[in-house]
Amino acid sequence: MPIHIRPLRTDEIPQITALIRASVRGLQAGDYDEAQREAAIATVFTVDTRLVADGGYFAAETEDGILIGCGGWSARKTLYGGDHQLEDKAPDWLDPAVDAAKIRAIFVHPDWARQGIGAMLLHAAEQAAHTAGFRRYEMGSTLTGVSLYKRSGYRELERIQVPVADGQTIEIVRMTKDAH
Repeated sequence: MPIHIRPLRTDEIPQITALIRASVRGLQAGDYDEAQREAAIATVFTVDTRLVADGGYFAAETEDGILIGCGGWSARKTLYGGDHQLEDKAPDWLDPAVDAAKIRAIFVHPDWARQGIGAMLLHAAEQAAHTAGFRRYEMGSTLTGVSLYKRSGYRELERIQVPVADGQTIEIVRMTKDAH
């Protein structure tokens, strides 16, 4: 079945919110315990509406218009997170000549996992950032996504603890890649 990647519309945020929750609950159980997942869903794993407004957040959909994944990139300094994250966001613009574009918020519905959807979204994000003049990419990956990103040429820089709700933290892996 053909999958289409296109910019996400603001009216689709409720659908993407549900998709992110399903993805986190279904695909990240091996990396984060239930309390961490639920705390992250309430804070860091929320939609960043600025990313949508900037046009850098994409939807993966089936021919029938079913949303099965999301992900994108940003020319702003914020590395990860959404509207409800506990940490301050960094909304300043990046300089493509010296900064790395931020690859952001790639989630796939569990029913569509391991079918190349995440890789398609990653490729679309990289292509869009490259078209905007960026020659390096950086991300804050969940533990669940690390293997995909390593296969795609990313290398690990560091592991950081990110605060989420209820005094919990989750480990995020900061990764980078040079464009070819």
